[in-house]
Amino acid sequence: MIQIVSTVEEVRNIVKAEKAKGKSIGFVPTMGFLHEGHVSLIKKAKEENDFVVVSIFVNPTQFGPNEDYSIYPRDLDRDSKLSEHGGADLIFHPTVDIMYPKGSKTTVEVSDITERLCGASRPGHFKGVTTVVTKLFNIVAPHRAYFGEKDAQQLTVLQKMVKDLNVDIEIVPCPIVREEDGLAMSSRNVNLTSEDRKAALVLSRSLRTAKEKILQGEKNVGTIQSLIKSIIEEEPLVAIDYIEIVDGYTLEPIEAVNGKVLIALAAKVGKVRLIDNVIMEG
Repeated sequence: MIQIVSTVEEVRNIVKAEKAKGKSIGFVPTMGFLHEGHVSLIKKAKEENDFVVVSIFVNPTQFGPNEDYSIYPRDLDRDSKLSEHGGADLIFHPTVDIMYPKGSKTTVEVSDITERLCGASRPGHFKGVTTVVTKLFNIVAPHRAYFGEKDAQQLTVLQKMVKDLNVDIEIVPCPIVREEDGLAMSSRNVNLTSEDRKAALVLSRSLRTAKEKILQGEKNVGTIQSLIKSIIEEEPLVAIDYIEIVDGYTLEPIEAVNGKVLIALAAKVGKVRLIDNVIMEG
């Protein structure tokens, strides 16, 4: 049965013992309520490493004051079964007090690229992400860490953080996992009503249409954005936060599709905020 620990000392002792045996350590940081997208990360980590640690921690510092921290779904028993199914060896499940002891004053922040896309509408969000991931990296000390491309901006921010701070951990990007009908898997999907769930499909549909348009030769970013916007606005239950088409490496705004491009969007579907994206290469 998979082992679950909650203290920093326990994780460090276990990982040190595994490293002493010459084992490589893979790490999958999560906020829990796992789905097949998370399981795909765990399986990838197990393919490439001898020992896999999954963290389950709903990080309060990456939620704004009016966001869904209190209702974010939590189910450790379910998560432990899915983690074990994916091949994980250890779950780190700390409390808020363990991750942020009384008197904590230090944060980690990546500038500039955190101010666009989700960062524009969620000020402080990425400072919470980079701070908690830095702490988790220092606690677990893995060789490789696995992140999904659904959170494309987060992935770019963490890659930049690791590079800038000379962190000796390989960041491994993993593809978006979708439901059969195209909806990107998310722990937040459980909070969608049945009507919201149907309406949410407009997000992936608009991205697929945009991708097809680009493959047919359309390069103008404004035209593509307008196309996505017009498709989503046909669905009254969906309120657009942003639709952005940016350089896939720097997240800088672009005027024409060329090279690696990220088409990203965020929207409120009912009361649930969802994100999705598609990455175009070449």
